[in-house]
Amino acid sequence: MVDPPARGARFVQDLLDRERRPVPAALRAASTIDLGDEDIPRECYTSRSFHELEMERVWRRVWQMACREEDIAAVGDHLLYELGDISLIVTRTGVDRIQAFHNSCLHRGTQLRTGSGRVEEFRCPFHGFTWNLDGSLRDIPCAWDFPHVDPATFRLREARVGTWGGFVFVNVDDSAPPLSDYLEILPEHFRTWPLEDRWKSAHVVRVLPCNWKVALEAFIESYHTVAVHPQLLRTTGDTATEYDVWPDSAHVSRMITPVGMPSEHVTREVPDAEILAAMFMTRDSEAGIPEGQTARDVLAERSRTGLAARAGRPFDVTDCEALDAVEYFLFPNFMPWPSYTTPLVYRFRPWDDDPHQSVIDIMLLEPVPATGPRPTPARTRVLAEGETFADAPELGFLGRILNQDASTFGRIQRGLRASAKPGVTLAHYQESRIRHFHATLTRYLEGAC
Repeated sequence: MVDPPARGARFVQDLLDRERRPVPAALRAASTIDLGDEDIPRECYTSRSFHELEMERVWRRVWQMACREEDIAAVGDHLLYELGDISLIVTRTGVDRIQAFHNSCLHRGTQLRTGSGRVEEFRCPFHGFTWNLDGSLRDIPCAWDFPHVDPATFRLREARVGTWGGFVFVNVDDSAPPLSDYLEILPEHFRTWPLEDRWKSAHVVRVLPCNWKVALEAFIESYHTVAVHPQLLRTTGDTATEYDVWPDSAHVSRMITPVGMPSEHVTREVPDAEILAAMFMTRDSEAGIPEGQTARDVLAERSRTGLAARAGRPFDVTDCEALDAVEYFLFPNFMPWPSYTTPLVYRFRPWDDDPHQSVIDIMLLEPVPATGPRPTPARTRVLAEGETFADAPELGFLGRILNQDASTFGRIQRGLRASAKPGVTLAHYQESRIRHFHATLTRYLEGAC
């Protein structure tokens, strides 16, 4: 882990031990990683040639989250996962089997599918070549004219598929390591937060006017809170955030931001009643903080009570799990949150093969209720041009916060293009996850991964 300053450690608790503590124990990192002080070249956010190198050496080699398993619940259900020239049909081909096929007819290359849905076969709209759901050939019109085609081997080309935590991952590199290796420490860290026991209550997609890394990097640090989210300073310990990278983990990093306490940027004392009021929990006059407790104690208990009511079962989780913003990152673009107050998932990708545009997916994963059928996953809402995150009511209060983030992205991209400075200068600790991300990115681009 990167060695944090004392203020970044004092509110951190070990998420893997289940011991209940009224106050998180002070932790310090056990080791350090030298991530270097070099600037990040601005060309990596603006250059067409850099974008094309990423497409070849990163996106065609890494495991990428394509969808939730519940998105393709029935045999024949499928969706398209597309990024640059990559176009995959991710399909449930059996009750316990998911496959991904390159979205191209083996005859003359026509796209087989242009959207998600449910089918019993894949039929090319150009000449009618048809394949079964498992990719085996079903029919060639005028088969007598293709004596050179062996029906037994004329199968749709497949990409690799793996699943973890209820998510479906794909990889177009046949020689890539298995998903279980790629995930590194992530499964063990999520052992007590099984994401397969969640259901997707919201899924919102928006195109952003910036490089995919500009958007991604805004979500792996809390340093921007003071300028972008000033309304959160009374209730969020942005400067007390713990940033974790591990010596043997190239793909995974983590941050934990305490909630229910004021930022060090607030120079006055913030009463607990005001913290509750700012989080829309109660009015000042009705705060009702029990003697000997803090706003964090009250907020965490209310979070546990709310979770139990929604899921129909008790939740034996720590205050940190119930309340704080805990976010993991899996290279290159996947961010699952195990915490329950903001059960988020982010995904970032280039958009339309353009280094100056990207797309963000935002999901909310709620615990599956203890009784009754599994809820139907939310339909994906793609925001139209001119719509904002606040136009998606399923995001609740997060829509307004996400709009604040989004308001900066175009300005960052334009500023990078206009800059006379050749690189981006990063903080040692608060932007250590960005340093770690670029260290891994560089290894892929150089062919070391």
